[in-house]
Amino acid sequence: MAVSVKTTTAGGYDAGEAMCPYRLVLEHVTSRWGVLVLIELLERSYRFSELRRAIGRVGKGVSEKMLTQTLQTLERDGLVHRDAKPVIPPRVDYSLTELGREAAEQVRSLALWTSDRMADVEKARAAYDEARTA
Repeated sequence: MAVSVKTTTAGGYDAGEAMCPYRLVLEHVTSRWGVLVLIELLERSYRFSELRRAIGRVGKGVSEKMLTQTLQTLERDGLVHRDAKPVIPPRVDYSLTELGREAAEQVRSLALWTSDRMADVEKARAAYDEARTA
């Protein structure tokens, strides 16, 4: 007997559908670089190069291309604001919109939970690996 999982949201979106807008936004917010961008921008606005360096502190650095794509995707979703100043040399600052701040706070909560529970996850992994090799 197949188990049915309710995937329709209150807004009527069906996350089970491959091109569901709800699912796509969730993928953008929880992507490898999306998570880090949102968490960093919670602290303050950043110029592109500053943001790239800040994300690099967390692990392997992000390429310019990937950071550009991530910022554009989050901007399109209404989560990031791009402020291009008409000066020489050009100055572009990135910050969160109100919607982006809400999303970033949720992502940060998940990141903090992960950090707090990492010992439990590692214990579960060890038990799983031991059972699989027995």
